[in-house]
Amino acid sequence: MYQYFDYDFYTYNPYSFLPIQYQTQSSIPANAMYQTNLQAVVPLLQQAVQGERNDELFYDYLIQNAPSNQDKEIITSIRNDERRHRQMFKQMYYSLTGQTIESTDSEPFKKPPSYLAGLEQALFGELSAVELYRTIYFTIPNTVFKNMVFEILTDEIKHASKYNFLYAKNK
Repeated sequence: MYQYFDYDFYTYNPYSFLPIQYQTQSSIPANAMYQTNLQAVVPLLQQAVQGERNDELFYDYLIQNAPSNQDKEIITSIRNDERRHRQMFKQMYYSLTGQTIESTDSEPFKKPPSYLAGLEQALFGELSAVELYRTIYFTIPNTVFKNMVFEILTDEIKHASKYNFLYAKNK
């Protein structure tokens, strides 16, 4: 039988303690960290759209410099996911604001010193995206949007694993 954890009991009962696995290290109250906030999520969505576009351009470079067809196929699948993610974030932004958002190519492309360095940069970029998208997940209203962000989050984790594989393979 599924055991329901009654967080409110521990929060509001002065004679109770919060079990270790539910304690947080953050100075932000735990319940405030998980509040939806339309004003906070809009600029995060803008950042996500631009980040996905930058990743797409960077991955095009990696595809062109990949040493094997296997590497090219893996990075192409990741790049195609990034394109789809950008469209999903744009759809969420439009649904929440009634305005369209366009990504720009204004950020200059920085060529990595080597293919391997590019893989490392891509790996840490994916992990950084997970942090941003987790914040979006916590602040975005509407279950449908949360489900979309969850799909994107899990894709980003999968991408990091694939870049880790490519890095190890090419080291």
